[in-house]
Amino acid sequence: MYALTKKELYEIKGGSISIGTGLLIIAGIIFIIGVIDGYVRPLSCR
Repeated sequence: MYALTKKELYEIKGGSISIGTGLLIIAGIIFIIGVIDGYVRPLSCR
């Protein structure tokens, strides 16, 4: 077994950035679909 040094531990990159970026892209797509849907089929307030 090999023990990592502090420097090596700080250089480890996790997957949280890619997950957050993916969620941001998905949220943007859903928002754009909602805006387009609002222009195409406007619903009156009740």
